[in-house]
Amino acid sequence: MSPEAGSSELHAALVDALGADVVSGRLAAGHVLTLDGLGAQYEVSRSVAREAIRVLESMGMVASRRRVGITIQPAEAWNVFDPRLVRWQLDSGDRAALLGALHELRRGVEPAAAALAARRADPHQCRTLAGAVSDMAVHGRAGDTRAYLSADNVFHRTLLEASGNGLFRALNALIELTAQDRSEPSDRATIALHDDVARAIRERDEAAAEAAMRALVDAPAQAG
Repeated sequence: MSPEAGSSELHAALVDALGADVVSGRLAAGHVLTLDGLGAQYEVSRSVAREAIRVLESMGMVASRRRVGITIQPAEAWNVFDPRLVRWQLDSGDRAALLGALHELRRGVEPAAAALAARRADPHQCRTLAGAVSDMAVHGRAGDTRAYLSADNVFHRTLLEASGNGLFRALNALIELTAQDRSEPSDRATIALHDDVARAIRERDEAAAEAAMRALVDAPAQAG
């Protein structure tokens, strides 16, 4: 790693490098690392290596024990809801299978979140949802993918926040990762489904909000 990089950059780079190596199997379960070995291999200080290991330990990917070292943990021990772990898996694993799992998560969470939002959303959240749909339509017509996806993320983030359920809200980063599989804005029918969800929430219609959100998640393009 570049010696000119700051300690925070070195730390982040080492976390990414080690995380990707664990997910890909280049560092297999049971493999033992040491701080000195990491320092020599990646040209970082022990403190940088130690902080990186603490992050991976919090994710269940490694376990540190005195007189043993830093042991890579099996996949069953990993925190599968950590967005960093999912990103590494998308980059190096079976992308199609993981995106399928993320879709199943959305199908279980977002319709329920929409129903709760119809009960709990405040006026500002209702306006934000409507504004996000409007922005998606504008950016979709213009073919501005980055701006479109940004508006789409605002919609889904606000939906989860409006549910009033902190556990649902905590899943936002995972749900946003599904946007990585899209290369262009959704069609008008999918945008219309977003509008259906927003309208049902504004009108406090829980059943309609849940049904519209389920239709959106299950849309053929699955681009919402």
